[in-house]
Amino acid sequence: MSGHQIQVLLLIALILFLLPAAGLFLLFKKAGVPGWKAFVPAYNTYVMLQVSKRPIYWFFLQFIPVAGWFITLGIYIEFIKTFGQVRFYQHTLVALTGGLYFLQPGLDKNTRFLGPESVRKYKKSTAREWADAGVFAIVAATLIRTFVFEAYTIPTGSMEKTLLVNDFLFVSKFSYGPRIPNTPLSIPFVHNTMPITNTKSYVEWIKIPYTRWFASPVKRNDVVVFNFPAGDTVINLPDYQSLRPYYDVCRAEVGHGDIDAGRKIVLDNPDQYPLIFRPVDKEENYIKRCTAIAGDTLQIKNQVIYINGKPVPFPPYSETYYYVETGGQQLDETVMKDEYNVDMSNSDEVSDGGSPNKFRMLLTWTAKEKMLKNGLAKSIVPEIDSLRDVYPYDHIHNWSKDNYGPIWIPKKGAVLPLTPENYALYERAIRVYEGNKLEMRNGKIYLNDQEATQYTFGMNYYWMMGDNRHGSQDSRYWGFVPEDHVVGEAWLIWMSWDKGIRWSRLFNKIK
Repeated sequence: MSGHQIQVLLLIALILFLLPAAGLFLLFKKAGVPGWKAFVPAYNTYVMLQVSKRPIYWFFLQFIPVAGWFITLGIYIEFIKTFGQVRFYQHTLVALTGGLYFLQPGLDKNTRFLGPESVRKYKKSTAREWADAGVFAIVAATLIRTFVFEAYTIPTGSMEKTLLVNDFLFVSKFSYGPRIPNTPLSIPFVHNTMPITNTKSYVEWIKIPYTRWFASPVKRNDVVVFNFPAGDTVINLPDYQSLRPYYDVCRAEVGHGDIDAGRKIVLDNPDQYPLIFRPVDKEENYIKRCTAIAGDTLQIKNQVIYINGKPVPFPPYSETYYYVETGGQQLDETVMKDEYNVDMSNSDEVSDGGSPNKFRMLLTWTAKEKMLKNGLAKSIVPEIDSLRDVYPYDHIHNWSKDNYGPIWIPKKGAVLPLTPENYALYERAIRVYEGNKLEMRNGKIYLNDQEATQYTFGMNYYWMMGDNRHGSQDSRYWGFVPEDHVVGEAWLIWMSWDKGIRWSRLFNKIK
């Protein structure tokens, strides 16, 4: 566990000790205990155990990482019982608010300290025992998913062969600091859509602005889970969602390259294109590798990534298509599979290269280097894609997925000169992600209705790419990932499945 992760654990525990302090001050006074003791972290729980005559060893159990949080909540519930607060909803509110509920009985003149003896006279029904257990389980799962880790399943091959379809991951919330949900009122364990009814699993009556506790920046080469930046508006049909993003449909499928014309067609046909708008924390989860961080300048030349002018090594198990020329020897299927991770029977991985002894192969960087070293291949040349259908989809930047940039990644506090040439690159970040009104009229740029020549960014941004370089929908298609979209770092593969358990992948740390 890193120093930052330990710091996050300690600070969360500290907050949990201090949340009930104001209400606890009032309750301590009612119980004949000096009120100042309510404001001493951890010691206040020791006093609560003394007052409620519960086992003192509970105090020490609180310091077990993560599990200790729930011991603390249990102490709060045992304490509030001594004031006659024994109803289900009261205990639920104590658990869900982390003790903030103490203010209510503390301020209520009719609430008196009855002592631990009164608790022994109260016996829960079996139904109540189950209800309490259920609430505690929901609180525990919510705390863990928000502050510690979340399970995630790889749905597509965009990260192959680093991560495979049906790899089951743990995503660490510690790595970049826990992000508080924008929409706290939602159904537990459901991301954005209710099963069967296909309705929203959340309401937006309460919205919390972007808040991240104990933030730590994303680092280059981290494998990151984040909310899909182009997922704020989706066509709410099974064949669309993030599979065929709304903006792609407007631009390519109905707009024939003109996104404004396509958007009008979509908006004018709500039955054919039912739209749904999602807050940041309810956008679909994506997983990619961070190739550039805030302040970097990125460029891709014939698939090789350059950061600030320096070439970056390929991730060992990243894959792309190559034209492989052999010396004419027979390629053994077993050897190709075991040594080079190539399935000769799969036409998506191996096909005719257009001339004798030449093949088009989907290879990892490691396999490519190994083939050259072992003499299996005389030459290996990457297949370069020249289609110019990438972000920002304008007529100025004639880039392709394999030859892209240079592009500067916005950094918090950095000042960007605004020009007609870079308008398309940064317009969405300034307008959508940072909530400004931005438009260009007669060659001049207007920010919040004032003519502007520069802009100071309020967030850090990142450039994310899949390790499957020719099979990944990533920043080359939708641009930057703002820091408020970052969920966590992909940490560990705890299960992997493909017609059976892939034992060799279990408990592998993700690199």
